[in-house]
Amino acid sequence: MTAHGDAGQLRMKELLREREETVLKRWTDIAGATVGGRADRSVLAGRLREIYHALTQFIGEGGDASDLRGLLADLSRAQAREGFTPSETAAVVFGLKEAVYALIESEDDAATLRGYIWLSGHIDDLGLFTFETFVSARERIITDQAEQLLELSTPVVKLWDGILAVPLVGTLDSARTQVVMEKLLQGLVETGSEHAVIDITGVPAVDTQVAQHLLKAVVAARLMGAECVISGIRPQIAHTIVTLGIEFGDIVTKSSLADALAYALRKSGVQVTQRADKHVVVGLERA
Repeated sequence: MTAHGDAGQLRMKELLREREETVLKRWTDIAGATVGGRADRSVLAGRLREIYHALTQFIGEGGDASDLRGLLADLSRAQAREGFTPSETAAVVFGLKEAVYALIESEDDAATLRGYIWLSGHIDDLGLFTFETFVSARERIITDQAEQLLELSTPVVKLWDGILAVPLVGTLDSARTQVVMEKLLQGLVETGSEHAVIDITGVPAVDTQVAQHLLKAVVAARLMGAECVISGIRPQIAHTIVTLGIEFGDIVTKSSLADALAYALRKSGVQVTQRADKHVVVGLERA
C-alpha cells in the first residue's frame, strides 16, 4: 500500500468520524427514498446507525468484520420478512456511497478522492454480501411458509370417540404424504383412535402415484393398530382408478365422508338410529 493510499484512507476515516451525523442523516434519507414509505424511518435509521458504527470500527481498526456482517445479515432478514426486494436491500447499503460522496464533491483533494474510492470498494463488497444474504433469507422464509401451509392444509379432525378424519384438499405428492402420515399417526397416538377416515373429496385427480401415497398412509396407520376408510371416491375418480388398474386391495372405500363415518361408527360398535321419513340421525347408542 502506497503512502498516497494511506493518506487517502486516513482522510476518509477522519471524515466518517467527524461528519457522522451528517452522513447518517443523508444515508437515512437516501435509504428511505429507496424503499419508499414502506419502512419505519426510525427503525431504519437505528439499523443504519449500528451498521455505520460497525463499519467505521472495522475500517478504523482493520479487525474482524463479523460484527458488521452480522448486522447486515440482520438487515437482510428483516427486509425479506417485510416484503422488500433484494435489489432494494442492496441499494440501501450502496446508498452510503452517495451519502459520503456529498462530503467530498466540493473538496479539491486527491487524497480524499482516493480514500473515497477505497471506501467504495468496501461498500460494494458489503452490498453484494447483503444481496446474497437476502436471497438465502427469502428462500428460508418461502420454505418455512410452504411447510406451514402444508401443515394447515392437512388437518386431523376427531369425528367421534375413536374415529379420526383427515380431509385432503389439493394435490397429494410425496412431501405432503409424509406430512399426512406424520399427523395421522400422531393423532392416533394422542387420541387412542382405532379408526381413521381419509377423505379425498378435495383431491382433484387420482393417478397411480396418488394411489400409492394413499396406500402408504393406510399401511402406516395399520401398523399403529388402526383401520382406515378412504372416502370421496367420486364417479370420475372411480373411472380413473379402474382405467389405470389401481388396486386398493382390502381397503374400504366410500363415496362420501358421511358414508365413511357411518361405516366407522358401526365398526367401532356404535349403533346409528335414523328417522325413516327424513333419514337424519336422531340418536346414537352403544350396541
